[in-house]
Amino acid sequence: MQTCYYEVLSVSKSADSTVIKKAYRKLAMKYHPDRNPDNKEAEASFKECTEAYEVLSDHQKRKIYDAYGHEGLKSSGYQGPGNFEDMFSGLGDLFGDLFGGGGRGRPQRNGPQSGNDLRYDIEIAFMEAVHGLAKEVEISRRDTCWTCEGTGCRPGHKRETCPSCNGRGQVIRSQGFFQVSSTCPQCHGEGEIVTDPCNDCNGSGLVEKQKKVSLKIPAGVDTGAQMRLRGEGEGGRRGGSSGDLYVVIHVKEHEFFKRDRQTIYCEFPVSMVQAALGCKVDVPTIHGKKKMSIPAGSQSGTRFTLRKEGVPSLRGGGRGDMVVQLQVKTPVNLCEEQKKVLESFDELCQQYGQHKENEGFFSKLFHEVVGKKDKESN
Repeated sequence: MQTCYYEVLSVSKSADSTVIKKAYRKLAMKYHPDRNPDNKEAEASFKECTEAYEVLSDHQKRKIYDAYGHEGLKSSGYQGPGNFEDMFSGLGDLFGDLFGGGGRGRPQRNGPQSGNDLRYDIEIAFMEAVHGLAKEVEISRRDTCWTCEGTGCRPGHKRETCPSCNGRGQVIRSQGFFQVSSTCPQCHGEGEIVTDPCNDCNGSGLVEKQKKVSLKIPAGVDTGAQMRLRGEGEGGRRGGSSGDLYVVIHVKEHEFFKRDRQTIYCEFPVSMVQAALGCKVDVPTIHGKKKMSIPAGSQSGTRFTLRKEGVPSLRGGGRGDMVVQLQVKTPVNLCEEQKKVLESFDELCQQYGQHKENEGFFSKLFHEVVGKKDKESN
């Protein structure tokens, strides 16, 4: 059975909008996620009071609720404020309405101010990007000072009207026949100043904190990919919602594999004998070893494609391919016996006419060069 919305906010059924807003402000501050990290009970209470406020602050929804209760709201199509992430991202609008300010991205003077978005660059290994990983990082950010609830004032004190601009946030200076308006240098456009600053935040409404953030990096990410973590940015002031954290990924290069989107490329070394006679080899892939057949007579630079051995797609749809390019290695530092064997092999190649193709190519090239010089001399 669902709890009565009036009981959730501890107000009477005759309470006006001002009383409801005041009650919600008190509870929202008490159970705000930034103030109660990893506290499931506080999170549940925060959801509950937010849902109650959303209904009771809306004239039409409240009218339906008073007449028909929770079932009446469901019948009218109301599904609640949605999941927690959506509710949290919309706090700017809720708090803005509550304190007289605008939604997120539209800060009002003297009203709630949303926190700034933050950027965090992270470098991960090639294989971590391919397969994905869960990682916990520690970030430094300015968070809401809960001693003063982001107001910047010592508990029991209030902000006062700025004497320089009389609360306008702008100062006007005369320059000849013109009047120039500029942001007040004393209150920085806020119209109010802190005369009794909070001891913990020195009047800024924010305190520097270290926070551990859990990242779930999906398989298939590449350099430049961004992850957005709602509410993990800088804390808000005067009831404003926290900003977001943007994690930018940088992937280290691999000594063997190269990547182009979902395709993996590599050069695989084989001996001259393996290439000439053909063989089966174990080729390392990003998913483990894979058997590959090399036909007899394969040349350096020959490419083979291993299907579905590439990078997983971020959007689903399977893996890319892997392209293996042969690199035939010429033996070096030969002993006398090896040299004699190769010389004998070369003689056999000549006997069987296996050098004629090369001889024909170089003969044709020689005649082209000589013919060109004869024409130039004439």
